[in-house]
Amino acid sequence: MKAKVYVMPKNGVLDPQGKAIGHALGTLGFEGIGEVRTGKVIELELAETDPAAAKAAAEEMARKLLANTVIESFRVEIA
Repeated sequence: MKAKVYVMPKNGVLDPQGKAIGHALGTLGFEGIGEVRTGKVIELELAETDPAAAKAAAEEMARKLLANTVIESFRVEIA
């Protein structure tokens, strides 16, 4: 079973990479760009066959390693 973990900076946390991307888009002539936030997507192939158990395992992995929960939020999707 495949799990995707989406990790993003929490609201209010400085995102210098997002600011740099937003600035670069402006210099390339793209207009109307508001705030840009960057994150990461982590795909996991899990041996678990029960979707609920797979989601719980992926959430535990995110809390313990994949996301810094002090400054990042995450969500898990199971496919």
